[in-house]
Amino acid sequence: MVTSDLDIRTPLLVLGGARSGKSLWAESVVDRFSPPYVYIATAQALDEEMELRIRRHRERRKQTWETIESPMDLVGALESLKGMGKPVLVDCVTLWLSNLLCSGSTEVESAVDGLCLTIGAVDYPVVIVSNETGGGIVPDNPLARKFRDLSGLANQRLAGICISVFLITAGLPLRLK
Repeated sequence: MVTSDLDIRTPLLVLGGARSGKSLWAESVVDRFSPPYVYIATAQALDEEMELRIRRHRERRKQTWETIESPMDLVGALESLKGMGKPVLVDCVTLWLSNLLCSGSTEVESAVDGLCLTIGAVDYPVVIVSNETGGGIVPDNPLARKFRDLSGLANQRLAGICISVFLITAGLPLRLK
């Protein structure tokens, strides 16, 4: 998890599979900046398992972190932080996409475009976490395939505008860009 020897420039995208260590590694990157920090959470505690995951994430962060819960309006949350200079961690894009899809939104691709425009214009350090979802089997239902395709598209677009991109596997960072 050591990031002190890395040239970390933002916007920075952190990709990885489930339980790969991407969120913890992203937090360690943000910790290289001066506090206070902002954590934009896109998760919703819709069941006990997610409640536990959210609680564990909160408990490991220090009191120098402010949390903004923004499961749907990620762009608005990012725009509200302009001019403050606080380092920001967005965790995570794929949960945000899932929230949009499950809400019935038909404008998910344009929401991704808006996110990319906003990320490209922020005036503060930002680290974005997203799951790499397309490495497994082809999902057996249309909604899951649409989610997989949209998350792959979002990751490609974000990687295109981010200065740095890392893939986390088994807690270890691999610089892609």
